[in-house]
Amino acid sequence: MSGKGAPEATAPVDGSGLDLVVVAGTWHETITDGLIAGAARAADAAGASHRLVRVPGSFELPVVAKAALEAGADAVVALGVIIRGGTPHFEFVSNAATDGLTRVALDTGKPVGFGVLTLDDEAQGIARAGLEGSVEDKGFEAADAAIRTAVVLRDLRA
Repeated sequence: MSGKGAPEATAPVDGSGLDLVVVAGTWHETITDGLIAGAARAADAAGASHRLVRVPGSFELPVVAKAALEAGADAVVALGVIIRGGTPHFEFVSNAATDGLTRVALDTGKPVGFGVLTLDDEAQGIARAGLEGSVEDKGFEAADAAIRTAVVLRDLRA
């Protein structure tokens, strides 16, 4: 886990008036719950309203993210955990989630915060989940990115 090149802490963003939907898979509950808590902290810090929608796994994130944006959400945060196993399944699910979420953002013109962790093992997820002792808070980072992008888009369209 590098962390190198991460931006310096920036001033809080004013996300008041924004509707954020957090779409999260159900696999690897401890890690996912940490990601969800981080996303909620980012939304609360920005003053954005937010709600949680759960899906079975990371493969289902794109279709639900698209539905949330089409229903009026200003931004989505997609959270999932995919841990490498002994079969090609890891690559298929990782690629489908990544490509699908990118397509959703481009098709809707709205931000999708990418908080899908693709991991070699559970320890890497714990280190990134924003839990006590974690070195990164990827749920917070993904939500913060989505909110900041939604603010930029709102300003551009005003």
